[in-house]
Order: sequence, then C-alpha cells, then structure tokens
Amino acid sequence: MKNTVATFARMKQNGEKISMLTCYDYSTAKLEEAAGINAILVGDSLGNVMLGLEDTLSVTMEDMITYGHAVARGCQDTMVVIDMPFLSYQVSVEEAVRNAGRLMKEGRANAVKLEGGRPVCPQIKAITEAGIPVMAHLGMTPQSVNALGGNRVQGKSEEAARQLLEDALAVQAAGAFSLVLECVPAGLAALITKNLTIPTIGIGGGAGCDGQILVYQDMLGMNMDFTPKFAKQFDNIGERMVDAFRTYMNEVQNGTFPTEKQSFVKSDCSDEYLAKLDAEF
Repeated sequence: MKNTVATFARMKQNGEKISMLTCYDYSTAKLEEAAGINAILVGDSLGNVMLGLEDTLSVTMEDMITYGHAVARGCQDTMVVIDMPFLSYQVSVEEAVRNAGRLMKEGRANAVKLEGGRPVCPQIKAITEAGIPVMAHLGMTPQSVNALGGNRVQGKSEEAARQLLEDALAVQAAGAFSLVLECVPAGLAALITKNLTIPTIGIGGGAGCDGQILVYQDMLGMNMDFTPKFAKQFDNIGERMVDAFRTYMNEVQNGTFPTEKQSFVKSDCSDEYLAKLDAEF
C-alpha cells in the first residue's frame, strides 16, 4: 500500500513510529522499498555524499530533479520527498510554488521539504494551497550553515527553545504535514512532538520524535569522510565494499577473473578460422 501524507497522520495518531532514509539513485531506492521503509528523502545532502561538496549550498534544482526522478522510478509504495535546494524558495512565494511544482512534475516527488520557521510560512501556505504536500525542517538547518556559525545543536538556550516551539507551531498552522527536527536536544524535541498534531521526524532529535531519518551512507558505514554523532552504523558496508573492490582488483591482476563461467564460449567461428584471421592481421 502506498505511503502518503495520510499514512503519516494515521501513524502519528496510532503511536506508530515512522521510518525514513535518504536515497539518491534508482537501485538503492528499490532496496529501501523492499525493506518496507515508509518514506525516502532525496535530500540536498546529495551535495555532500554524492557530489563531494563541503555543504549543500551549491546544489541546484536540476540536481534535485535528476536524482529525485531516479529515486521515484524505483518506488511504488514508498513516499518520495524531495528537498527544495538553497534559494529555490527563499526569494519569493511565487518562485517557491513554481519550483515546488517542478519537483512534483519533473522530479515525480510525492512531497517537498524546505527549511525554516515563521519566515517561510507564507511559502509553506502557498505551496500546500497549490496541492503540494510540504515537510518542514527546523533545528540545525544545513542551508543556514553560515548564519548559524556551523553545524551545531540548536535550541539549547531557553530563548532558542521557545523560538523552536513557536516555529514548529507556525509551520504546522501554515499547512506542513510533518516536521524534521535536526540536532535538537531530546527533551525539547519530545516537547515539540507532544504539542504538534503533525508527526515529527528526528535526525539527532532523540527517541521522542514520531519517526527517524538517517543518511543511508552514514547508517551503512559508507561515509569515509565523517560520521555524525547521531548516526548509528547498522552495518559496515563501506569496509565490505573496499574488501570486494580489492578482491576484484587482485583477481584481475593475477588472471583468475574472468573464468570460463563469466565468458562467452560458443561461437560460429571455428578455431581454424580465428587462426586464419589472426594470420591475416
């Protein structure tokens, strides 16, 4: 059965936890769907884990559409949420609606995600009124890395905690169907979750959120550059991949791959003809 915004609402109401992972390609999307993951986020984190960029600021609409459409082609039942990249929604409400529409039409998203609180509520309202579901994002918002002074836990002071709660209520009122809470103290995230009717999705927000999301490269041990504190490694696929790549290289070098099993032996050309052909050239 297809996961939708109604699925999220029902799971919140029933106290069922929501599972989300990032994804950026067709093959991995097929695997995540086979596992039964509720929703996939095609995050602008692709700038880091797919393009090798230091931050997400250089990611474009074209990037999000290309990677998003690839993921969408691999999903039948999994909800696909695509990030709105930096400056695709901040400039104006009209531009926000237009770009959200592109992610739905060209990227084949089921919903879009954008970062920010009260300042982007007009965009959230307009996008939802255009028939496009919006997932909001508060706390550590990577597109604001320069304004925040780095990737830091947010909401630690009394004033910041109040502002986060007020922003969460504001994006809910504007029409967001769910809210990502990133790098927020667990107690505050639980309080926000309690006071919202829409589900919260935590990433470094503690167990009190209605669901969780991780970058799949982090949870599989594939990110050799950096692993954040909130990411649990459920396997060390990265190490296993390196071992497999090394085994392949060694077999190529020593001539044990390919064998006859991996070769096409049958041919209409006889050995005699091949010898004759060899002699001609």
